[in-house]
Amino acid sequence: MAEQSLQGKRVAIVAADMVERVELVEPRKALDKAGATTELISLKPGKIKSFDNFDPADEIPVDKAVEEVDASDYDALMIPGGVGNPDQLRGDENMVSFVRDFFQQGKPVAAICHAPWVLVEADVVRGRTVTSWPTLQTDLRNAGADWVDKEVVVDSGLVTSRKPDDIPAFNKKMIEEFAEGKHAEQAQKAKAASS
Repeated sequence: MAEQSLQGKRVAIVAADMVERVELVEPRKALDKAGATTELISLKPGKIKSFDNFDPADEIPVDKAVEEVDASDYDALMIPGGVGNPDQLRGDENMVSFVRDFFQQGKPVAAICHAPWVLVEADVVRGRTVTSWPTLQTDLRNAGADWVDKEVVVDSGLVTSRKPDDIPAFNKKMIEEFAEGKHAEQAQKAKAASS
């Protein structure tokens, strides 16, 4: 992992209450260490409650509410998991639109664990190879994705991983893809998925 390879890049992290703490905190640390400026975007201002599996953990301050942001302001997007977090995110029209815009703009996206639920709602997984927490495989396949059981999968700027144990591999690939920047195939696949 090249030090400061993300210098000058702005990364949006989207999360809500019940986010898996380690899947937010550890990738964010890796992004910050690589020189990125990270902002936590949520459904409303204030703080979100993180969880360690099913146990409440830290409250994490939100930088901006989704209504205040635009995908064009960022270079990349990271979505942590946790069961309740992506379920809330995918139920919010503004959040789903914000996520979809990253794909339409060809920007790299990283999603771990249950986070691909948001990608299903944004209709951006059709024709993509992805991984996730195993219980999401039927949802992803039904949405047109090719689901595989690997610690990290990269498909034209989309990085996915299964669980907290995969975070080291996830962080490495996420930083590589975010450093590369825009992927023309990302935008092409987003157009193909929505047509």
